[in-house]
Amino acid sequence: MKMKNDFIVAVELGSSAIRGIAGRRLPNGSVEVVGAVEEPAQSCIHKGVVDNIEKTTQAISTVIERLNFAVGGEIKRIYVGLSGQSLHSRKNKMREDFEETTQITSDMMDAMRDANCIKEYPGLNIHEVVQQESHVGNRHVEDPVGVMSDSLEVTFLNVLARTTLEENIQKCVKAAGLSVAEILVSPLVLADSILRPDEKRSGCALVDMGAETTTVAVYSKNLLRHLIVLPIGGLNVTQDIMSKRIELDEAENLKIRYGTAYRNNNSTKDETIKLKYGNTIQEEDLLNVIEARYHEIVKNAWNQIKPYSDMLLSGQIILTGGVSHTRDIAQCFQFVAKCNKQVKIYGGLPDRITVNKDVILPEDGRYITLLALLLHGDQNCLDPKHEEPVVEQKPAEPQVTVTPEPVKEEPAPAPKPKKKSGLKSIWDKIVEGLSEADE
Repeated sequence: MKMKNDFIVAVELGSSAIRGIAGRRLPNGSVEVVGAVEEPAQSCIHKGVVDNIEKTTQAISTVIERLNFAVGGEIKRIYVGLSGQSLHSRKNKMREDFEETTQITSDMMDAMRDANCIKEYPGLNIHEVVQQESHVGNRHVEDPVGVMSDSLEVTFLNVLARTTLEENIQKCVKAAGLSVAEILVSPLVLADSILRPDEKRSGCALVDMGAETTTVAVYSKNLLRHLIVLPIGGLNVTQDIMSKRIELDEAENLKIRYGTAYRNNNSTKDETIKLKYGNTIQEEDLLNVIEARYHEIVKNAWNQIKPYSDMLLSGQIILTGGVSHTRDIAQCFQFVAKCNKQVKIYGGLPDRITVNKDVILPEDGRYITLLALLLHGDQNCLDPKHEEPVVEQKPAEPQVTVTPEPVKEEPAPAPKPKKKSGLKSIWDKIVEGLSEADE
């Protein structure tokens, strides 16, 4: 029996806010967003990592309570994105030498992969394994199965994170009275949702710029080549402004109003900006502070991309996340990298995502990762007790209309003489008999 309400629910533990989103899975495979909410997280999430379990649990509970109203039921499980400081990739080479020339089999490849997966990284867990190049003898081959050789070397890219990163997520979700449908590596899910096949094939770098972290993922020949989460983001710009004896809210407003990542002229701004409590700041000083920190963020990201720049045949750097909407951020990348790489800012919605008319979804990139998580979810997150079964009705049988043939009118038969009642017939016979006797 099919269920009417097939909902996917995802939660992202961001440094600036804990966000949740709910979507209805449609028959064509797309997802319609029916709810999106967020709760502040500065006091419980630090650089994408759970810092306060109790406050994070409360924020998750609040987010889910608000989403319950959107889905019209009770949410029991959620998908959670895994990101934050300590998430990174590391290569591991596995090699096996044979006594004689041997044909490489799929079992050999599986054995090497299994051996890689049990490799121990103290304090870290393996969350994803991406097989890279293979070498048989002195040759590089894409698929070594079936090749004859006296040696086999396979490189694996392991995506790692501190053990406590996932453990704390599990604790918070459980304490909120929920279960985890699956923990997905956010940068990989995001790349699968917004990067085109030709971009992955020809080579590109995806840079997700958040409040306290900047994530860099490099792809080439359809494979992930490098992944790292840098502990720096847009909030660092705000904090630099706050160092001028400016409060958080006002510093954030100044960043949005005046901030630019790159000034392409040397003109000096001489405006005096009035602040709260009678304080002031020179516009030139403010712009210098903002621009310097954005340059630092971009430089750190480029330093992670640069070793793989030869792989980027298309030369594309795709920016996403809230900070990617900063003015002139693309020009800042081109200036810092000192190259002619094509830098573009991802906008819009991933394919197969629609938004219900009653939902207002910000267009500044804050929900892009959550939308990617929705697309990857395949379990119904709603409590089955609150689902309404859909009764599958059999299609109505086609009705055949029969046109009656015209009926010929026949003359009505002559009326039959009415029969006399029994008493009257006997009396007539008596009268008739008496008359005959008299004669």
